[in-house]
Amino acid sequence: MSTTTPDGPAHDDVRVRLDLGYAGTHFAGWATQPRLRTVQGVLEDALATVLRSGPTGTPAPRLTVAGRTDAGVHARGQVAHVDVPRARWDALPGRSDRDPGRALVDRLSGVLPPDVVVHRAAPAPAGFDARFSAAARTYRYRIADDHTLRDPLRREWVLWHRRPLDAAAMDAAVQPLLGLHDFAAFCKPREGATTIRELTRFTWERPDRGPDAGLVVATVEADAFCHSMVRALVGISLAVGEGRRDLDAPAAVLAGRNRSAAAAVAPARGLTLEHVAYPPDDELAARAARIRARRSPDEVAPPR
Repeated sequence: MSTTTPDGPAHDDVRVRLDLGYAGTHFAGWATQPRLRTVQGVLEDALATVLRSGPTGTPAPRLTVAGRTDAGVHARGQVAHVDVPRARWDALPGRSDRDPGRALVDRLSGVLPPDVVVHRAAPAPAGFDARFSAAARTYRYRIADDHTLRDPLRREWVLWHRRPLDAAAMDAAVQPLLGLHDFAAFCKPREGATTIRELTRFTWERPDRGPDAGLVVATVEADAFCHSMVRALVGISLAVGEGRRDLDAPAAVLAGRNRSAAAAVAPARGLTLEHVAYPPDDELAARAARIRARRSPDEVAPPR
C-alpha cells in the first residue's frame, strides 16, 4: 500500500489535480460528514468507483481541496488533488487513445450527479498541494435588490434582498479591511485555527453590462479565508448598504475583534468560489511549506 508524505505523493502514486465546479444548494458543504450529502463524499465515492479501489484492494481515494466551502455555497473554479496509484492511473484509458486525465474526466461524468462537474484532470507539478500551494482564492457574492432583476431561474445563486442597497457606500466602507489583519470578528472560531488573513481585494459594484448587470456584486480575494468569513463580511456590508450601520462600522468591528459586534452572516446561496490562483510551478513546494506554518499576531498590520 502506498502512503502520502507531507510534501507529496508516495513514489508509486501520481498526484492528480482536479478542476471542478458544483452547485452547492443540495450539499451540506464540501467536507465529508456522517449521513450528510457533501461534495467531497460524492466525489470520493465516484473516484473509488472509477478507479476500482475496492476490487483492486487499493486505498480509497482521499481529496485535498483548495477551499472548504460551507453548506449551500457554490463553486465554479474549485481545485482539489488526489493521489492515484500509478497502475490505476495508467490503466484509465483502457483500449482508447485518450490520455489518463481525459479518460478520468469522461468516466467521472458518467457516475457523478449533475450538480458536480470535473472539468479537467492532469498530473500535478512537483510540490503541488491544492490547499497549501494556493496563493489566492476569489469569491463573488451576488444580490438582486430590484424586483425587475428577481429571476426565478437564478434564485439558488443570487440573493434576493428586499431593501435597496447603496453599492458605492458598501464599497467605500470595506476598503479599510484590505491588508493583513486578524479577522476574528468575522470568523467562526475553530480550536487551534488562526484568524489572521490577508485580504487583497474587496469591492462592491453594480455592473451595467454582462450577466450580472444590475445586480449588487462583491468580489472578495484573499490568500485564504476562515470559516464563514466571506458571508460575515457581506453581512456587515449589507447593514451599511441599507443605512443601518455607518461607513466606519466594518473597520470598527475588525479592530474590536469581537464577533458579537458584527452583523448577521449573509445566506450561503449568493456566494460562489470563482477562482483559485497558484504561483509558478517552481514555487509551489516553497509556498506550501511556508503556508503550513501558522501566522503569528506580530505580522498583523493595524486597520487603515
